[in-house]
Amino acid sequence: MRENLEKNLALLIIRLGAGGMMLTHGIPKINRLMADEVKFADPFGLGPTVSLALATFAEVGCAILVIIGFKVRLATIPLMITMLTAAFYAHWDDPFGRKELPLLFFICFLSLLIQGGGNFSIDGLFGRKKNIYKGPAL
Repeated sequence: MRENLEKNLALLIIRLGAGGMMLTHGIPKINRLMADEVKFADPFGLGPTVSLALATFAEVGCAILVIIGFKVRLATIPLMITMLTAAFYAHWDDPFGRKELPLLFFICFLSLLIQGGGNFSIDGLFGRKKNIYKGPAL
């Protein structure tokens, strides 16, 4: 029982920490998206505006989903793609110290993809409601 509590508390801390810190990178991108001329990397050939919109969606929208614990596994996928793109495209020529932060975020989101949001999340709340009935199978 105590192990389960510790695991769920650790997942909560990772969700709040990684998701909250990701917002500090995503929210400024909203202003850049509204600028007259968008200057942003275009790693997939979709255009700088679309690339910026996708990064903003991941870093703001998906980060909020991770924080509240809703569809955590699904929300981590765009975040992981964005972090790998940041590490190996945007910071390709930079020293490892510049790649380190997106890779650390990637590891956090990969852990959440594997484990899910835990019991202290909206997903966990809905998951528990499904298993309330303890009687014989109907």
